[in-house]
Amino acid sequence: CIPGKELYGLLSQGILERLDAGELVIGDGGFVFALEKRGYVKAGPWTPEAAIEHPDAVRQLHREFLRAGSNVMQTFTFYASDDKLENRGNKLTFTGAQINEAACDLAREVANEGDALVAGGVSQTPSYLSCKSEREVKAIFKKQMDVFIKKNVDFLIAEYFEHVEEATWAVEVLKETGKPVAVTLCIGPEGDMHGVPPAECAVRLVNAGAQIVGVNCHFDPLTCVKTVKMMKEGVEKARLKAHYMVQPLAYHTPDCSCQGFIDLPEFPFSLEPRILTRWDMHKYAREAYKAGIRYIGGCCGFEPYHIRAVAEELGPERGFLPAASEKHGAWGAGLGMHTKPWVRARARQDYWENLKPASGRPLCPSMSAPDHWGVTKGHTDLMQQKEATSQDQLKQLFNRSSSH
Repeated sequence: CIPGKELYGLLSQGILERLDAGELVIGDGGFVFALEKRGYVKAGPWTPEAAIEHPDAVRQLHREFLRAGSNVMQTFTFYASDDKLENRGNKLTFTGAQINEAACDLAREVANEGDALVAGGVSQTPSYLSCKSEREVKAIFKKQMDVFIKKNVDFLIAEYFEHVEEATWAVEVLKETGKPVAVTLCIGPEGDMHGVPPAECAVRLVNAGAQIVGVNCHFDPLTCVKTVKMMKEGVEKARLKAHYMVQPLAYHTPDCSCQGFIDLPEFPFSLEPRILTRWDMHKYAREAYKAGIRYIGGCCGFEPYHIRAVAEELGPERGFLPAASEKHGAWGAGLGMHTKPWVRARARQDYWENLKPASGRPLCPSMSAPDHWGVTKGHTDLMQQKEATSQDQLKQLFNRSSSH
């Protein structure tokens, strides 16, 4: 494998042409979490105003993922619908259309630097949780879709949906563009938040018009791979055809329930002890590939070095390494240049493959007890509002939390 070597014949093709040819597509990482840590996104609303407020930060993160091996630049449009941008007191400084346009321009600019594809993304809405009608929810997706058509993105992704019903509505809107449509649910093996199994979810989404189906976020890589395998089995049993993608968390979640990592008491500010190492990412990439998944990326917690590990593990299949591998010796080979002999002794694959990293936290448990509030769409607790959450509302939540 040659670092930085590009297969221009493949990169000029669209997403479906690449996947139909059996090629690997490597996605990017979790922009919302990465930019929150860098000081450009507010935790809570998790909205992407940074595409306008701090375009250099968004552009730089795109570039780092591109250099690490990503060949899809996903627009930073997560939660960029107007109903989310002004939910619970979040100030609507920019419209969803303004943010979506700026995000498309940034993604295209960087994609062109490496001849990568641009994917326009929509995600679940507060309106659905508040039991708005199908027509109202679809109108929200259409407003975002109109921007993606204007900016001529290469394909569309409906991502981070807890309910297959809302994801199906999104697919039905996006397929009207005539562009390829991918869809990922944030579910685990137990299925969506209304108990619909992964296999049935996938069949519904393919029947709605999605050509690529899978999961993203909420669970760790191996759990997500397991879930996509269940989806694949369902699609094949129904004698349908689809491609498969996975973009998991970069956090270990063996203790998560159906709701995933947002049920963990550490969410969102104390998740660092759960971060996967680059060597964990090698295992993830290989397991995803073995499962027949050909679109492999990441979500919350994924940094560029994680994606580089995915690209390096799959380098033999791709035929090249990412540019960032110029600064990374395979399996720690660069440590052979270290001044300390005991560190030089770690310049080998078997050392890193077999290491069980310590947390350095002797008084901390290895796993947590998820909150298990068990509420989802249709429950009064999930009815959303434009007004800021009041102190009385917070007090009620604090009291309930202490009783769980």
